[in-house]
Amino acid sequence: MTVASGAAKATIYHNPRCAKSRQALALLQESGADVTVIEYLKTPPARDTLAALLARGGIAPRHALRPDAPEVADDAAALDLMARDPATIERPLVETDKGVRLARPPELVREIL
Repeated sequence: MTVASGAAKATIYHNPRCAKSRQALALLQESGADVTVIEYLKTPPARDTLAALLARGGIAPRHALRPDAPEVADDAAALDLMARDPATIERPLVETDKGVRLARPPELVREIL
């Protein structure tokens, strides 16, 4: 894909089996963004990376857990769980120079393009 000069750079923590994640990726690509795709189940983000991303997005770690994830006592426990078991991370998580969004619904990525 050819990217226009000055196009937004985006990183998506992506699960290709997830419809919402695929929709968010399509929105990023349609916008002309230069997208880096990280399949987080194959290449899980480190706990510190997750903590920094969520803090930058103003997202409490407990709110970044999938609804079917085990209950946790606090945000530190949520980060520990997500680092240990990346399948518990809600998706997709998208980062650009303008911020971080948990793109559920996928249209939320437009806020940071």
